[in-house]
Parts: sequence; structure tokens; C-alpha cells
Amino acid sequence: MHQKMAEVMERCVVEIRAVQEKCRKSGVAERPRWPMIVLRSPKGWTGPKEVDGHKVEDFWRAHQVPVSDPVTNPKSLAIVEQWLRSYKPEELFDAKGSLQPELASLAPEGMRRITANLHANGGKLCVPLDLPRFQDYAVEVKVPASTYSSPTGVLATFLRDVMKRNMTNFRVFGPDETASNKLQGIYSASNKTWMAEIKPEDADGTEISTNGRVMEMLSEHTLEGWIEGYALTGRHGLFSTYESFVHVIDSMFNQHCKWLESCKKVLTWRAPIPSINLLITSLVWRQDHNGFTHQDPGFLDVVCNKNPDVVRVYLPPDANCLLSVGDHCLRSRDYFNVIVADKQPHLNFLDMDAAVKHCAKGVGIWNFASTDEGTEPDVVLACAGDIATMETLAAASILREKFPDLRVRFVNVVDLFKLQGADEHPHGLSDRDFDSLFTADRPVIFNFHSYPSLVHKLIYKRTNHDNFHVRGYKEKGNINTPLELAIVNEVDRYSLCIQVIDRVHRLSKTGAHVKEWLKDMSFEAVQYAHREGWDPVEIRDWVWPAKK
Repeated sequence: MHQKMAEVMERCVVEIRAVQEKCRKSGVAERPRWPMIVLRSPKGWTGPKEVDGHKVEDFWRAHQVPVSDPVTNPKSLAIVEQWLRSYKPEELFDAKGSLQPELASLAPEGMRRITANLHANGGKLCVPLDLPRFQDYAVEVKVPASTYSSPTGVLATFLRDVMKRNMTNFRVFGPDETASNKLQGIYSASNKTWMAEIKPEDADGTEISTNGRVMEMLSEHTLEGWIEGYALTGRHGLFSTYESFVHVIDSMFNQHCKWLESCKKVLTWRAPIPSINLLITSLVWRQDHNGFTHQDPGFLDVVCNKNPDVVRVYLPPDANCLLSVGDHCLRSRDYFNVIVADKQPHLNFLDMDAAVKHCAKGVGIWNFASTDEGTEPDVVLACAGDIATMETLAAASILREKFPDLRVRFVNVVDLFKLQGADEHPHGLSDRDFDSLFTADRPVIFNFHSYPSLVHKLIYKRTNHDNFHVRGYKEKGNINTPLELAIVNEVDRYSLCIQVIDRVHRLSKTGAHVKEWLKDMSFEAVQYAHREGWDPVEIRDWVWPAKK
């Protein structure tokens, strides 16, 4: 059997090299028929054929513990001894238990050892990306929250040039959704990889070629395997996918994170490898045509369970922040970076200089939306996520108009792990810094992109945890307009304002009329959505009000 296997392996290696040589000499890439070895062997082969009269070899019992009680049962111990002696250990080891010299000499030496092979330690082969200045792709923002851009559409222009400058060690991966996720700008640098037949009609926008560097397949687990293999061999990539279907790779994500953790803490001889960069888009809050099946932001809960040394979660609020976060992640090593950013047009909040500073800090106060400068706030409006940020900002605008004397602090979170304590995560804020931002005793209305429980999980040790009132996705949805979906989950501007009225003591006594108006506005918005099929223009095109 060993000789047969060696013969087949040799033949396959020869065939693979012939395919490679033909392609390299001709310069023509064709879809080859790669050799494949199919080995069919009995389950539990060479183990006990029977135990206590029950069939084991070539039967389902071989997948269990075949002999369960050798410690207490002499008969079972004899079966185990006979089984192990069938491998003739006296021919393999000397009297001291050492491997026979002629067998030890068969092991590869030097670079032939699997752990010394550079392709098994890809960090040693890694060449840093030649990245353009991400600032050169900035969206101009003269006034905060006054214009709209597609964050992923802007990112695509940056990734296009990353691709052009790194045509041998950078790829983009996606489950047949590159264009859907507004990343089609990459195609001007490289098409999708396609090794099968290319038909004449494919010239009309299919964007495929045999040397394409965009890897597409409607199979998230295959793509995750591809990008992991690409990173493990020292190369760089970005994987974009619909938010609702990223759960397909949950277990693969878990295993890669465990591997990264082991490499950092135990297998320290392994060189750092490029990070896995996962762009989650087509988000829960903008599924007005796909509906309930496409609404699930819960992958972040899975990520936050992993070791803090290997995972990062970023929720850039706008296009410029996404550029800054994207550049940072592409430069990083030994992480699983998760970036949450929508593809639809959204408000541009920060100019590039402000975006860079904000992302570097990971969390910060937005002065233009705050009214507490120099004083202690009555309430903190906090948010994380692009849609959550827009609704929170709209709430701040309403509160400024209805309660001019209300002192509001507006806090935006980009780096989710800033919420955890510094003793729990390397990115976590100290208690002093956290209390400085969120206060030690004032109500905090936190509007969150994902499920509210995650924020409570991250901040449960904080001084002011009891005053945090988190709003997020509550597993309520249908084929809704954006505002209607926000309303049914209570992350909309009207619900947030009502929360402020209820939580700020003096407003709970004086804000009844405004509260009724807010309820009326919410009701009218839902009625309009049901009647017209979309949101009112003043909602669709809302911008931060100009100073009067």
C-alpha cells in the first residue's frame, strides 16, 4: 500500500508540474484538469476487527473509542496490547525507545522540514503593501453632515489603486457581490478571475478574465478559506460580504482566531502574517427591498467573544473614516479586522483631517453636534455605526431646537473595543477616560448598529453602566423603508428624543408637549411609508441644519 501511494503521489506531482510548465511557456492560462487522489480505505483500518463480539473495523464503531476500559479490564488491555504490537514497535525503536537511526535519517532536514518551509511560515515571505495616500481619495466636507456619499464607493477608488500598485500580492474577495457592494471601481485595475469559457457577450460588462485578481464565488466559506490561505502565505486581501450572510463563516472565523492566538502566545517562531480584513456591508438598516431575511447584525457578538489580542471591530461613521480605517487595517499584522460600513449614500460628517484624528482616538466628542462645551452635560448622546450616527445626529438637532438650554454631549465610537476596560482589551479606555467622555452619573442614550446587549456586555464594569440606555436592532423588520425600520426598532431620531425626555429629570416634567409631537411625527412617518412606499423627502435628504 505504501508503494502504491508513493507511486500515485509521484505521478500527480509530475502532472502538476507539466501543467504549470505549459502555462508558463505559452503564456496562455487555461482551466486545467488537476489530478486528484481518491483513497477509499476501511474505517478503523489496522485497528481491532472486533471487540467483545462487536464489529469495529470498517464499521461506525471505529469512529468511537474502540476499547473503552483497558485500565480496569485485563481482557480489554490485552486487545489494546495486541493492536499496538501489530505495528512492530521493536522494528521501529531501539531498547531505549529512540527511533531507529535509519528511520530517523528519512526525516527532511533544513528548509525541507514542513515548519521551515517558507510557504508554511508565510510571514517570512510577506512583502508590505505599496499603499497610496488614502488622504488623496477624501470626500470634501466643508460643512459637517451636509452632503452624501457611498462609503464603499469611495473606498473602491482607494482599493483600485492599491490593486494597481500590488498586482502580485493583493486580492479582493467577495461572494458574487463586488458590484452590489459598490466596489466595482476596482474593476478598472483588475477583473474577476474566470478560468472557464468566456463568451462573446461577456464583453458587455461581465468583467472577467483569466488573470483577474478579484475572487468571486457565491460561497462565503470557500472565500474565507481562500483569503486565509492567501494571508497564511504572506499576501494581503480584503473580503467583503453582505452582513446577514457573514454568519456562514462563524466557525472558520473562530478557528483562524484561535490559530492567531496560539501563534502569538505559543508558536512564537512564526513570523507575523497579514491580517484578515473583513468588510461587512449591505447592512441591516438598508434592506428596504430584501427585507427581514437580510437583517442580522449579530456577527459582532461572535467577534467580541474572541481573544482581545487578535480581534478588532471598527464602525466608521462615514466615507472619510472608512478610508482611514481601511488603510490602517491593510497595514496591520496578525489580526482579524472587522469593518462595518454600508454601501448606500450616507452623510459625510468629518473632513479628512478630522476623520484621521477621530479614527486614531477610536472614540470622541463631536463639538459641532454638542452644546455642553465648558459645562457638565445634562445628557450624552452616543452612537456607533453610520446609520445609527445619522439618526442620533438628527435627534441632537431636534433637541437643540426644542430645548435650547439643554446641554447635550455628542459622542461617536469608531473602535468598538474602546468601550471595554483597559484591563480587558488593549484598545480599551481607562475608567478615568471613559468617565470623562460619558460622565460618571448622567444619562447616556447609546444608539448602536447591532444588538443592544453587546454594548452592555462591553461596559458592564463601568461606573455609569446603570445610566446607559442602549438602542439597537431588536429583531423587528420586514420590507420597510429606512425610517420605518428604525422606528420599529426604536433607533430613530424621534424615539431617541423621547428617551432623552424620559431620562433627563427636568424634561420628564416639562417636555410632555414635545413628547406628544415626537409621537405624532413617528406615527405620520410610518403612515407615509405605508402609503407612498418610501420616506418623506425631508428624511431622505436630511442634513445638519445650517447655523442661524
